[in-house]
Amino acid sequence: MDNPENLTQALSKFYEELERSDLPVNTFMLLRKGEVITEFYRQPYRKNVPQVLFSLSKSFTSIAAGIAWDNGYFELTDKVVSFFPDQLPSSISPNLEKMTIHHLLSMNTGHNNNIYGAIAKQNDWVRAFLALDLEDEPGSYYNYNTHATYMVSAIIEKTTGENLVDFLMPRLFAPLDIERPEWETCPLGIVAGGMGLSIPTDGIAKFGQMLLNQGVYNSRRIVSKDYLKLALNEQSDNRWGQNKADWSNGYGYQFFMCRNGCKMGNGAFGQLCFIDPSQEIVIAATSSFTEMKKLQDFLDIIYANLLNFDWPTVASNIIKPPTFTSLVDRIVKVDYRSYGGTYIFEDNKHKIKELTLKFEDEHLSFSLLYDDHLDEFPFDFSRTTHAKSLFIKDLSLSEQEVCTSASWQYDDSKLILTVYYIETPYVVDYTLSFSGKKIELYMHRNLSLEVREDITVIGWEG
Repeated sequence: MDNPENLTQALSKFYEELERSDLPVNTFMLLRKGEVITEFYRQPYRKNVPQVLFSLSKSFTSIAAGIAWDNGYFELTDKVVSFFPDQLPSSISPNLEKMTIHHLLSMNTGHNNNIYGAIAKQNDWVRAFLALDLEDEPGSYYNYNTHATYMVSAIIEKTTGENLVDFLMPRLFAPLDIERPEWETCPLGIVAGGMGLSIPTDGIAKFGQMLLNQGVYNSRRIVSKDYLKLALNEQSDNRWGQNKADWSNGYGYQFFMCRNGCKMGNGAFGQLCFIDPSQEIVIAATSSFTEMKKLQDFLDIIYANLLNFDWPTVASNIIKPPTFTSLVDRIVKVDYRSYGGTYIFEDNKHKIKELTLKFEDEHLSFSLLYDDHLDEFPFDFSRTTHAKSLFIKDLSLSEQEVCTSASWQYDDSKLILTVYYIETPYVVDYTLSFSGKKIELYMHRNLSLEVREDITVIGWEG
């Protein structure tokens, strides 16, 4: 049915349901047949700002492996041990001997537990990976394994003489018009592969369009159809014990097979590259979900509203999204009173020493001194403010853009300061409660890959 009105209704319903769901989707792009149909950026997140992809990085590493395979740098059946003669354990087990690049890409290495912690704390990740016991024969079963992807990156560097970013710049990123990205590395400088890539949302969309075009972008072949037939089709059975509909249809080479022939790469907190070949649709999104079940909820909304009707033949820029509730709409005038100054904190396990507040008109300078570093942020009570700060991305501290907002709760004598690390899903709230010369500082971080702990410390005006 070639009826653009149906599409308008579908998109309107999609946005209404998304807003009703209260799912924190920060950026979103929908392409059909290579055309941008609709997109949004929830303030303070902006177009063209890099977003850390977490495990969605794996899908880019997969395509790098495909490009290297296309160019004869290795075979997918090559043994992993053959690439690292100087980092092998003293005794090579039969299972380790059998592991191939195919097993790394398909998450079918023979490890039957989560090996992340055992490797991440080591200096030489390759040596640590090869030294681990392999409980089962490679190819036995699917087990999600971030450092298997890292090993693919290490093999690409070994065989091409270039790290993953250098290898991909002329072969993937430049052809997709993606500026040279940041990609975090292991302690020895090898690109992490399974995590740590940061690119803007439209870069994710271009990547998805290349996949949809069977490896071609702007008439240029990026990766072969032969490789994509492997990468985007089932290589491992991931159905056992899985209760999310789009995680239980098979796993390819760093891609999940989804319902109705759709495919996706995804990352922690809801980073998404999704393609529907039957409808020629690409969806790119970045989010701040507290759990991956919320990504399934988001996908359910996509299926129900965007994939479940006949698209018109030509449909471009049909509808603009509604104005979503801003993340930074809490700005109010403040009664500064006499809260400026330096506050000294009691001894605490978080090693927070001092807090300094400097007010000037509607501006606030906020600094928090720890034993080993100083956090400083500017705030403004009439608008949001942008600055730079060090904060964790996926693996390590990185200077990145932040957006700050401030509000005052008069009745409770509370100052609420919010820092949005807009290159990541992370948001940190500082709530300062004043009572005479006493201050209580409460710190809340919205997300964490580890156990999240809110912080409360007591201090006194110095």
